[in-house]
Amino acid sequence: MENIDQAKSSVHQWIGRHQHAVLYDEETSALLDVASGKSVNLPWRDMTAFEEKTHPETTDTYLVLLFENGKQIALVEPGGVAFAPSTENSGPVQDLPPVVCLSDFHTLKQRVDHHLYDHPDEPPPRETLNLIMICIATLDGARAVGFDVADLEGELEKSLNEIERRTR
Repeated sequence: MENIDQAKSSVHQWIGRHQHAVLYDEETSALLDVASGKSVNLPWRDMTAFEEKTHPETTDTYLVLLFENGKQIALVEPGGVAFAPSTENSGPVQDLPPVVCLSDFHTLKQRVDHHLYDHPDEPPPRETLNLIMICIATLDGARAVGFDVADLEGELEKSLNEIERRTR
């Protein structure tokens, strides 16, 4: 990309206006997704393009960063660092949005846990499995762009084990 300085300036300005969603560590070139507390490296030299866009419904601005390997991330309000989910391990998933963030994972995981632990004497509703599949695709997408999600995968595995235990 010809003008990395312009991209850096746009990222810094956007983050300056949305510090409750994303922070940037200049020393390590890492973006901190505030909602999840997780960081992802921002490889400036591998960036091929960036775009500032306006959400059609909210009119909020967001940034899309594109990289040589075909990956892209977006800096969005209120989600933080957003990315495409990956269906590599989940297969096709009903109701899977084209863009997700780690706060989506946490919201869906809370719904799964509600079904499992707030209603322990009831079989989990059918939607629980679809929520699990969306969570898997979200974590796979997060890993693909560079997030370390091993701890979240462990949490999801516990929920999946509970579903299996209760549906035997």
